[in-house]
Amino acid sequence: MAVPKMRGSLPLAALAVALCATAAARADEIRLKDGKKLYGVIVAYEDNMFKVKTDFGYVLVEKDKILSIVPSTPANETPKTDKTPVAKKDPGKETEPKAEPAVASSSEATAAATNASAKSAEKHEKTGPKITNAAVKPEVPAATKTNAVAPAITGTAAIPAPNATLAASAQPAAPKEPDPPAIREDIQGNLYTNYTHGFRMYKAPSWQLNDDARKSLPDAIVALGTLNQSTLLVIGKEQTKLALEPAAATVEKRLSEIYENYRRISQRKTVVGGQQAVEYHYRGMADGHDWSGTLVVISHGTDVFTVLGMTYADNDLIQIQENVISRSIASLDFSVH
Repeated sequence: MAVPKMRGSLPLAALAVALCATAAARADEIRLKDGKKLYGVIVAYEDNMFKVKTDFGYVLVEKDKILSIVPSTPANETPKTDKTPVAKKDPGKETEPKAEPAVASSSEATAAATNASAKSAEKHEKTGPKITNAAVKPEVPAATKTNAVAPAITGTAAIPAPNATLAASAQPAAPKEPDPPAIREDIQGNLYTNYTHGFRMYKAPSWQLNDDARKSLPDAIVALGTLNQSTLLVIGKEQTKLALEPAAATVEKRLSEIYENYRRISQRKTVVGGQQAVEYHYRGMADGHDWSGTLVVISHGTDVFTVLGMTYADNDLIQIQENVISRSIASLDFSVH
């Protein structure tokens, strides 16, 4: 399974959830053809893929995988369009008395006020109601056109409409996003060292750096795994005001919502690299595979490191890969300067 095809898939979504301990904000509901749902805001469209901004960061979703998009705002917009015809009909009846002072002020402003101008003003007053009535009629179908956008959007043909409105509102914020800082890292044999974030750990011989997976995930600082991505380990880092246990519980709860048939195997408090941590072991279905996962949330000063390792549980190498993931996590050392 290639990395680009994994964008928007459940394993990648699970990694994204593990790297963010904050609760999800209300956003548009993006329904995928496989029955899953994604909540976020579409901010761009390129290479036949939608860029969705979620509470966990940016996720790229292929257009062909989207069944429908249900905006969260049309319900609030509908009353506005319903009220506009009523607001315009009431002032429409008052246009007759308002037309008289308008004509009078224009006639008084002229240098020569004659009887001819008064007659012409009377003609305008008589025709005034006809003009205002004609102006009101086309505004009514204009309101019906806006109501046509309110229902939930289904199918890929209707996707550009919300994308255009959402992208227009999100465009000012896009340039403000800073480029991710360059990470100074090094691999010597089976030892991975991250100088930027000050830690090192054991790297299995069959594991390689996965820059595409790291760049696709929010707050990710390293992604390692096998070439076929049957085993992945991603480490993220963020600042949070939550205590360790509430932060870990929040991450684990969000993670359980990603998998089908999520089952927590165990939970315990532990120490990783001399730092307090909470560790979870779980099983769950995603992308047609049964996954075995280990989630560890580590408190390190004002920062929280989130480590998520996952491997196929439906092959003969499950025990070996589980042991490799456990060894890598246990070897974490935060004394790198």
